[in-house]
Amino acid sequence: MDASAAAAHLARDVDPVSRERLEAQGLTMTLVTGDADREAFIQVVARGFLDPELTAEQVREARARGDYRRMTGVYDPAAPSASAPVATSASWLSELTVPGGGVLAGSAVSAVTVAPTHRRRGIARALLEAELRSAVAGDVPLAMLTVSEATLYGRYGFAPAAPAATWVIDTKRAGWRGPGRSGRVDFVSRDTWREIAPGLHEEVRRRSAGELEIPAGHWDSFAGTRPDAKDPGKKRAIQWRDDAGRIRGAALYTVTENGEDWTKSRVDLLSLIAATPAAYAALWRFLLELDLVGEIRAGELAVDEPLWWMIADQRAVTITVRDHQYVRILDVPRALEARTYTGSGEVLLDVEDSLGLSTGRWLLRVIDGLGTVEDVGDSAATAPVLRLGIEELSAIYLGGVSVTTLAAAGRIAVDDADLVAPLFLTPRAPRLSFWY
Repeated sequence: MDASAAAAHLARDVDPVSRERLEAQGLTMTLVTGDADREAFIQVVARGFLDPELTAEQVREARARGDYRRMTGVYDPAAPSASAPVATSASWLSELTVPGGGVLAGSAVSAVTVAPTHRRRGIARALLEAELRSAVAGDVPLAMLTVSEATLYGRYGFAPAAPAATWVIDTKRAGWRGPGRSGRVDFVSRDTWREIAPGLHEEVRRRSAGELEIPAGHWDSFAGTRPDAKDPGKKRAIQWRDDAGRIRGAALYTVTENGEDWTKSRVDLLSLIAATPAAYAALWRFLLELDLVGEIRAGELAVDEPLWWMIADQRAVTITVRDHQYVRILDVPRALEARTYTGSGEVLLDVEDSLGLSTGRWLLRVIDGLGTVEDVGDSAATAPVLRLGIEELSAIYLGGVSVTTLAAAGRIAVDDADLVAPLFLTPRAPRLSFWY
C-alpha cells in the first residue's frame, strides 16, 4: 500500500455532512488522536463487542499496534463520562486482491459500535456514511469490512462478496488420498512463525480474490507474541520446507484435550498458509494424522478447498458456509477495470445507489479478459443490459456469486444472463483468511 495515500487517509477530517447531522442532536463527531482518547476508544470498542473490560496493559498494547487506523468517535457531552465515545468506527487503507491477481486500494472499516444507551438515533448510519464519503473524498475506489451482524450493511451498499467455509473434520474417518509425502514438517516457536508467516501471506494473497494485506499488529495477536497474550503457550506452530530446504508453508493451531476419551482431542486450526500445493498437502496431512486427535475445526477457508479431494471419506467433514468479506464499490469504472474477465463481450451496467455515490450507466467492454469501461449516460443501449443496485454489483465483483444466481433470486434484471454471466466467472472462489 502506498504510504502517502495511507497517511492522507489517516489525516482526513471527519465527513462534514455526518458531523452536522449529529451536532443537531447535541453530539460531537471527531477524529480520535491523543493517546488517552485512543485508549478510551479501545475500551469502548471492547465493550461494544461484548468483551470483558480490558486491563491497562491490554489497552496499551492495543494502542501501540493500532496507529495504522483512523479512529472516529461520537461523544455525548451530557454523558457521565464525556471523554469516552458513545459510538466508534475505524478504517485504514488496504489492498484488496481482485480477480486476475491485481490489487485495488480500499478503505477497510472496522470497530463500528454504538452504545446501547444511544441506539435508534441514526448514529451508526452517520458513521458508516461518513466512512464512505471520506473514502470518496480520498479517491478510494471501494470499501470493505467483516461484520458481526449480517443484516446491517446492505443499506449502505455493502454486499457479502467472499464467503468463508468452516470445516469440522472427523479425523478417524477422513483418511488420506492426496499426494505422497515430500519435504519435511517441523515444529517451530511461535516467534519463528511470527517471522515467517507475513512473508508467506504476502506471497500468496494475490492468488485469491478477496484477500487483504494483514496489518502488522495482527500477526502478534495471531501468534500470541504480544506481552498481554492470554494462554499463548496453547498455540503450536509448524513449518514446511521443500526438498531444497525453502520454507514454503506454515500453520498455527491449538489442542484441547477430551477428558472423556484421550484419543479424541480437538485441534483448532488458527492459520494455514501454503505457498505451493505440496506445502498445502503436507501441512494438512500432518494435522489429519496427529496422534490422540479425533476432530479438527478450521474456519475462514475457501468454499472450494482442494482438501475436499484429498481425504478418503468426504462424509467425515461437516462444512458450514457463511458471509465473511463484505465489499462496497465506490468508483465503478476503476473497480471494473482493475479485475479480469472470462473471454470477450459487452454489457451495459445500469447501476442504482441509494446513497448517490455510484449511480450511473457504464458500458463494460471485455476483449480477451481485459475490460474497459465507458460512461454512456442516457444513451441508448447497444449491448445486453444488466440492471442492478450497487450492493448486487459489489456481490458479483469478486466472483463469489454469479449473475445467473442473482437473476434467479430476483435481485437483478439482465437481458441475457447466459451471455453476461460467463464474463464474470472466476477460476477460483474468492476468500479472506482472517477477520479484521
